[in-house]
Amino acid sequence: MNYVLYAVPFFFLLIVLELLLDRWRGVSTYCLADAINSLSAGVLSTTSGLLTKALGVLSYTLAWQHLGLLELPADALWVWLVAFVFYDFCYYWHHRLGHERNVLWAAHSVHHQSEEYNLSTALRQTSTGFLFGWIFYLPMALAGVPPLVFLTVAALNLLYQFWVHTRHVPKLGWLEWLLITPSNHRVHHAQNTVYMDRNYGGVFIVWDRLFDTFQEELDEQPVIFGVTTALASWNPLWANLQFYVALWQDAQRAEAWRDKLRIWFMRTGWRPADVAASYPQDKPDLSRFVKFQVPLSRAQKVYAAAQFALYLAGGSYLLALGAELRAPVLLLGWVWMAFGLYALGVWLENRPWVVPLELLRLLLNLPALWLAQGAGLLPAETLAWALLLGYSLASGIALCWAPRALLRKAA
Repeated sequence: MNYVLYAVPFFFLLIVLELLLDRWRGVSTYCLADAINSLSAGVLSTTSGLLTKALGVLSYTLAWQHLGLLELPADALWVWLVAFVFYDFCYYWHHRLGHERNVLWAAHSVHHQSEEYNLSTALRQTSTGFLFGWIFYLPMALAGVPPLVFLTVAALNLLYQFWVHTRHVPKLGWLEWLLITPSNHRVHHAQNTVYMDRNYGGVFIVWDRLFDTFQEELDEQPVIFGVTTALASWNPLWANLQFYVALWQDAQRAEAWRDKLRIWFMRTGWRPADVAASYPQDKPDLSRFVKFQVPLSRAQKVYAAAQFALYLAGGSYLLALGAELRAPVLLLGWVWMAFGLYALGVWLENRPWVVPLELLRLLLNLPALWLAQGAGLLPAETLAWALLLGYSLASGIALCWAPRALLRKAA
């Protein structure tokens, strides 16, 4: 069962409730562009996962079949309870090394790039975590945890983490000693020096207390969210590539071949001495921290939200059918999603080439629909074409109107 798919409506219901709570309390924990960027990264992640999940599932299953030391029954409650705790223990080390090693941080940093902290941040996930993430859960396979149990507790662990991404829940007393709560997870998303690289658990905070990575949220140190090397973009593709590109550039600049190779696996932030001297990086001054923003008119914001709704629906559709679709069909869906979300990021950044790119995106939807119908991804019905043409016409009209709205506002 795909628990994440069934949870999507509840995710968005809770996001709406959080927005209403913002209004009731007279605070603002959301920025539209940031929320769309986080959700875009999440949609791209789930779509990418349809193509890449086989690596983790296959490796786990093979290890369980051929290397498992025990044969644990999948119908025993105690196996599920032990697996739930065991998974969180493995997650702690996966998460911790995701902060402590360059190549792992390149994948995980996507989740931390938002300078806001709300429930949409929880859905901001990487598309490249499949490269190494599967390795950390092989001990469960060796211990004999059946794949069905493993996949289920993994989904439950992920679902639990959704609710802790909020600023509206204060400290929860004795639960702070046992569970990951909104308070100690806010610490985890901070870029303040006192908070950095702390509180790695997914469900249980006890691992952090045991291994000396726990940090309490302090009243005298308000959390500043984000990463020290700011993304400064609303583009979900660049969000996934940013740190890989930085590592590649440093590897190219390094003179020693040893440094070119080891930079990928050294502690996060490590750079070859010659590169650091020639290309110094300034540490951010958090006392003068300013969130990344791009001025947009109300019309541009409405247009962006409406266009994102299409890709949210498309991503949910692919997620629902993923198990039934062949790899070439999934790849077609991924390309359509990735290009559309890239174009949406360009729109939110108000780039000079945004209008031609939007026109190209709308035009490419026509051959995309034809290919999708030919591949069996969508039914070959006249209604689909009528809906697409109506959507394209409405979008074209809005496209001409929205930029002028910004000009009128500026004037």
